[in-house]
Order: sequence, then structure tokens, then C-alpha cells
Amino acid sequence: MNTLKNLKLTLGSLLIMIVTTQISVAQTYNLSNASSTLKVEGTSNVHDWEIVAKEQQGKLVAELDNGQLVKISQLDFTVKAESLKSGKSGMDKNTYKALNTDKHKQITYKLTKVNNIDCTKTGSCKVTTSGTLTIAGNSKPIDITFDAKITGDKITLTGSKALKMSEYKVDPPTAMFGTITTGDQVTIKFQSSFTK
Repeated sequence: MNTLKNLKLTLGSLLIMIVTTQISVAQTYNLSNASSTLKVEGTSNVHDWEIVAKEQQGKLVAELDNGQLVKISQLDFTVKAESLKSGKSGMDKNTYKALNTDKHKQITYKLTKVNNIDCTKTGSCKVTTSGTLTIAGNSKPIDITFDAKITGDKITLTGSKALKMSEYKVDPPTAMFGTITTGDQVTIKFQSSFTK
């Protein structure tokens, strides 16, 4: 009789543990273009410049455990190349020419591996990743570290990355018959909001 009672107690305890334990399940989040920003900052022999992306898309598949990020299994990101705007039509035209946007309509990033997720406090993590960035049809491996902040049903990724245009076979744009030349190195700064 005691054995049966003990068995019922054990099974009951196990059932309560299973019900109350929150199991981390992969969730899909989509990029919100309206609440995301991406800008490219560069230099020239005259002044510094920046271009802002107006059209972005992306998908993030992540696992959370009690509101804490534990895994990212997918991260894709796309910028429509001709949505890059500087506020100066001449510079935009030269940028599209340098990026060969007639042939290559999109700039894309695809995650290949998460190297580390370091969460200092609940809902706030530093993520180190490896992925592939494709600019003007040229793909190269790239390591990016960013901050991930979880608030409710939203994950916001914030970071920056310096790269050289020549690595992607892009000739830095020129203007005014070559009298204005831009530097090879640019910095991409992003704050990407993904929602369920």
C-alpha cells in the first residue's frame, strides 16, 4: 500500500515539475522596417558622409528560456540596394553605380554560426557571430558582435561593423569628375527590431 502511495506521490511530483518547467522553444521573429535603422558612414577628401537604408527585411529564429536568449538558429537580413539614401541625388546615383544595382538589387547577410552568447543580465546579451555578407554580388565571411535586448515579444539587435568596400570589389564612389573621392573603409551601424 505504501509503495503505491509513494509511486503516486513520485508521479505527481514529476507531473508538476514537467508542467511548471518552461521549455525553450524556437520562435520566429520578423524585422520591423519602421522601427529599425541601418546607416553606412564613410569619409571623403572633402567631408564625412552617411547613407541610410530605407527598405530592410529580415528573419530571426531564436530560443528563449524565462525571457533569456539561449540560442539563435537563423538570422537573415536584406537591404534593398537602391533604398540607400544620402539626401543628395548625385551621391545616391554614384553609390548605385558603384554597387552595380542594375544587376545586384540586394545587400544580404546570412548567419552561419553563433560563436558565443553572453548574458550579463536578464534580457540583455552580447552575441558573437559568424556569417556571410553579400555586397554587389560578392560574398565574404564576416564576424559581427552585437547586443541583443529582449523586451516582451521584441528582440532588438544593436551593433556596428567596419569594412572595406574593396574587399567586396566595390570601387569607392567619386563625384565632381573625380575631384571628390570617398575613403575605402565604411562603418555599418544598425539597430534592428524583430517582432513575433
